[in-house]
Amino acid sequence: MMKRIPVLKSVVCALSLTFSVWATASAERPVLPLPAAGEIGGQCQAGIADLNRKVSELEGIPVETEEGAEAFLKGWNRLQISLENLQGPMALLSQVSPDGEVRKNADACSMNVQRFITDLFQNAKLYRNMRIVRVNDDEERKLRQDNVSAYEDAGVSLLPDKQKRVKQILARLTEIDQEFSRNIRENKTRLVFTPYELQGLPKDYIDRLQKDEKGNFLLGFSYPEYIPFMQYAENDKARERYRFAFINRGTPANLRLLQEAVNLRHEMAVLSGYRSYADFALRRRMAKKPATVDKFLADVEKIVVSEEKRELDELRAFKAAVRQIPLSEAEIRRWDTNYWLQKVKQVRYNIDQNVLRQYFPTKASMDWVMGLASQLYGIEFKKADVQVWHSDVLYYDVIDKTTDKQIGGIYLDIYPREGKYGHAAAFPVQGSSTLENRLPISVLVANFNRYGLDLDELETMLHEFGHVLHGVMSRTRFVEQSGTSVERDFVEAPSQMFEEWAHDYEALSTLPLYCGNSCPQIDRDMLRRLNESRRFGQGIFYSRQALYAKYDMKIYSDKPGDVMDTWVDMEGKTLQGYDQGTQFPGQFSHVVSGYSAGYYGYLWSKVLALDMLSRFNGKLVNPQVGRFYRKTVLERGSELPADRMVRYFLGRSPDSAAFYEDISGLEVNK
Repeated sequence: MMKRIPVLKSVVCALSLTFSVWATASAERPVLPLPAAGEIGGQCQAGIADLNRKVSELEGIPVETEEGAEAFLKGWNRLQISLENLQGPMALLSQVSPDGEVRKNADACSMNVQRFITDLFQNAKLYRNMRIVRVNDDEERKLRQDNVSAYEDAGVSLLPDKQKRVKQILARLTEIDQEFSRNIRENKTRLVFTPYELQGLPKDYIDRLQKDEKGNFLLGFSYPEYIPFMQYAENDKARERYRFAFINRGTPANLRLLQEAVNLRHEMAVLSGYRSYADFALRRRMAKKPATVDKFLADVEKIVVSEEKRELDELRAFKAAVRQIPLSEAEIRRWDTNYWLQKVKQVRYNIDQNVLRQYFPTKASMDWVMGLASQLYGIEFKKADVQVWHSDVLYYDVIDKTTDKQIGGIYLDIYPREGKYGHAAAFPVQGSSTLENRLPISVLVANFNRYGLDLDELETMLHEFGHVLHGVMSRTRFVEQSGTSVERDFVEAPSQMFEEWAHDYEALSTLPLYCGNSCPQIDRDMLRRLNESRRFGQGIFYSRQALYAKYDMKIYSDKPGDVMDTWVDMEGKTLQGYDQGTQFPGQFSHVVSGYSAGYYGYLWSKVLALDMLSRFNGKLVNPQVGRFYRKTVLERGSELPADRMVRYFLGRSPDSAAFYEDISGLEVNK
């Protein structure tokens, strides 16, 4: 997941600017300011005052002249840099700081920044200047158009009463996003399980768990605790109980927040003259309109549902044989799926996800991922000692091998802890701007097992680092066009493409070098079995993804309805049905934040990712293609529309055949 800084603009990733209090410590090394809780309020207030001064200066620039146009665009870029320097660290610290007061105050600062952003994009003088400013090339032209669109999305051209209401809505949506995330992040619930309920789980997993005074085990909601439990715990009731608690960990409060967000977005779209929020949002994306997305998802479902049925039938037959029960009694509920998938893969392919952890030690795997990026893209990662927010966090300078110059910096925060963001995401906290010699910073935030990864987690590591690379290798003129500021339905493509290196022998064969050859090497036969086992369950996985995307589109349609009733109805029509009592929408944070009416983008981007992968012609460790990809896609950010960049990289129009072959194993006519 690419975690966007929560701002108004739908096309641009992270709005930003530089005021002296929080300027980076070194012109050569981009690092993040880490204020104490008591410093945030005053610095935030000073920063916003500085931003308002810059706005006043921009209002007075005569953009009709060539000199004025140049001054306006440069001034606008500096405004965005200052805004990003204020907003970027706050959005990150609110999710990762171990200090609860820092998280709380950072959230409050982010709210104040959002109010400034809303005012900025309802500023009629700046809207006029942006509409008529002279531009000289494609980059400036797209910058102007994206910002004109952002102004119009904020209601600048609406009547005053409607404009005021849009302003109220945008402020409330920011509050909802923060509260929704906080309800999940700050949940400290521990479930109690007896030793009997942990039968089947690996000894090293059990040995690391906390116990109560009675000798029972205490489990929370971090991924390293939850995922292995659902794969290995033999007790059906224990898995059911854990899954229910995990899915409901943000409810019932988050259901109310999601409903409010849906209603507010619908109201905002109608105020702007659109039938639905989906219509309002998609006009800025590759898909352009909901009908295109609906057709795409319907096409995906034609393949994946039949695959899902075949896989579930196989799981039922396997369960019946193992448990020696009639097939009619071998039901596969959602808390059974991962357990029986794991069992089948062990028997059929001799693949045990937990055993894989010895092949993929976490630190060595992270080093390997950076090594791959170095080889492919001609960059180098040099560890540096800078101030960090937790002792687990590492910082690296990113150096271009050809010029030996620094091009950016990255932070890695990859282990779970209490109060931290609970998923895996990349935070593009600072964008690049060649106009201002500004270097980008990206942050990888994850919750990996400290001792080793399974194949799914290795893919996740590659995926999120793909986002990090997209941000840190950016070489854009304007900061707003940096890195992951691309269209929402393209932003996942570079990261999804990078996942594929987890399935390549040439790439994986080098991983033992990063653990001093103390971890075993995957041979070709094992990789073949890994890739075959990965295919089994694709139907179940993609069917679920299609459901999430359809649900997202439904609640943001012209008839939103009740968010929970809609989910019950839609999940109830799937092959495994609805699990009574579960409230999944209460932790579906994507549809509250930047992926609202955009979750389909994961599948849409996958089409582009697999198609772009074909450019490597089966030789993924190919630095010539890697460097061409860096120049044509990763460095360009959103300077050009995504479809133009893809066409340039491929040398042809995009094609969906590779995607449909991947999800079904069937050849598809082009």
